[in-house]
Amino acid sequence: MILSGAEASNGVGLTVRAEAFARAAHGGQGQVRKYTGDPYAVHLEAVAARVATVPASSEEMVAAAWLHDVLEDVPGVTPEQLEAQFGAAVRDLVVELTDVSRPEDGNRRVRKALDRDHLAQASAAGQTIKLADLLDNAVSILAHDRAFSTTFLREMAELVQVMPHGDPDLRQEALALLAQRSRPA
Repeated sequence: MILSGAEASNGVGLTVRAEAFARAAHGGQGQVRKYTGDPYAVHLEAVAARVATVPASSEEMVAAAWLHDVLEDVPGVTPEQLEAQFGAAVRDLVVELTDVSRPEDGNRRVRKALDRDHLAQASAAGQTIKLADLLDNAVSILAHDRAFSTTFLREMAELVQVMPHGDPDLRQEALALLAQRSRPA
């Protein structure tokens, strides 16, 4: 979904435009949430809502939360397109949140290490959005995929360790979840 210059500047708020773009882009690809079959926008909405609760959040952060998966999940969407429609700050955040690894880079551990190194360099705002993303993904994975949850929680722990600049409350929530899940039942 590309908004014309007039549509982009007609007073429609940044987050409203980002939400509309994300819903159209992911929905246009028929993307659904793994395990539940819900529209993918359910996840994006949860991440954006969590980011909006952070005291230091901004309109750009909430917009980027809506858009955080668009570059890696929607063919044809480019950073330049995001900048034209949402500004450089939103584009930069989405780029920070976009995986840099590719299948040809190696196995899952190698790819996750590349992506982790990339996120370690992300801004505090980018790390905050990623923490919100991890927490929402954890809820879904822990509820629906016990077999994969061990791998996911290990990768989540590795990410949280390299993201010290994200919102402290979200970081603490992630660490508490990880600590709870590492204790024997």
